Amino acid sequence: MAVYTHLSADDLEALIGEYDVGGLVSAKGIAEGVSNSNWIVETTTGRFILTMYEHRVEAADLPFFLGLLDHLSGKRSPVPRTIHDRQGAAFRTIEGKAVALIEFLPGVSIDTPRPAQARAVGEALAGIHLAAADFPGERPNTMGLPTWRKLLGDCGERLAEIDSGLPDLVARELEFLETNWPNGLQRSVIHADLFPDNVLMLGNRVSGLIDFYFACTDIMAYDLAVTHAAWSFGGDNSFRPAIGEALLAGYVARRPLPEEAWAALPVLARGAAMRFLASRAYDWLHTPADALVTRKDPMVFAERLSFYEAQGESVFHRPIA
Repeated sequence: MAVYTHLSADDLEALIGEYDVGGLVSAKGIAEGVSNSNWIVETTTGRFILTMYEHRVEAADLPFFLGLLDHLSGKRSPVPRTIHDRQGAAFRTIEGKAVALIEFLPGVSIDTPRPAQARAVGEALAGIHLAAADFPGERPNTMGLPTWRKLLGDCGERLAEIDSGLPDLVARELEFLETNWPNGLQRSVIHADLFPDNVLMLGNRVSGLIDFYFACTDIMAYDLAVTHAAWSFGGDNSFRPAIGEALLAGYVARRPLPEEAWAALPVLARGAAMRFLASRAYDWLHTPADALVTRKDPMVFAERLSFYEAQGESVFHRPIA
């Protein structure tokens, strides 16, 4: 369930009336998502996504997030544009909460990608890195390495409640990452959360990249590592080398990786797995039993972290030109 705030039909009609998108025809809550309330809105001119920001998104960050969508869509990246209201504002406030109307993009999220689809995702990721190069906004990565340490520290000894081996893995890997995290790699605005459910596809074509609410200014190769960790494992959590290789091939076909970035990918991938292990472990231990949010198993990324630790650079094959 991801509609935390109820809006009446009159509320919705009045809100949509503030935009030049025609009259409200229907609005339906969207179950997906964990942080915001979302509706699919039909008007007499088209279909849109209405988002009310409930958790983990600060109103002060919205000009960055929504401005980034406008910048990328203006460069024909496959991202939804922000619909501005009649006064030109990218978001409004209702019941003390920020709301934004976003373009609806067609497509479906893929559970089990084919190599051609993974390649298209790699190309699309490189495309947004290139398109964002001249975006004037900056935002620090609030889910970077210091936050992993804090989240896992807040879990304390309770990590063993998830798995008896987790405390040792976390301690070892945090020390490794803090010692070996690469400096000086090329940076841009990155998505930082490009999981399959944040990509819409029509066949083998990427029709939409969505949910930019972790976007920040950070290492581009780290974004590639996050996407590799999110896409390259099957439903049984086994590594799918053909998917990982296709993803990398698609990325470098559009934006070649410098030598130092290739060398850093094994460490960055361990960091990517740790990032989602940390947030999932924290949520697993701190989400109330009666919460509307379905907790995600942190051990999925503990296993991926162990895989990257064991396999190292052998995972990251350079595509053959």
